Amino acid sequence: MKSEMLQKHHIHINQKWCKGCGICVAFCPKKVLVLEKGKAKAENMEDCIACRMCEYRCPDFAIEIEVAK
Repeated sequence: MKSEMLQKHHIHINQKWCKGCGICVAFCPKKVLVLEKGKAKAENMEDCIACRMCEYRCPDFAIEIEVAK
């Protein structure tokens, strides 16, 4: 169980596709994402639990969570 929690992951945000709606920010349970200059940005990656809520809720498909195996 502990090794699963230590998995490394990364949030890819396609800035060209992001319209800055803030849905990803609202759904992030750990408040990892913020809006900066009208675009989504991952600010507190150490708090990210890779739940993929931002990826699932993004209406523009601008977010992808990459989990290393």
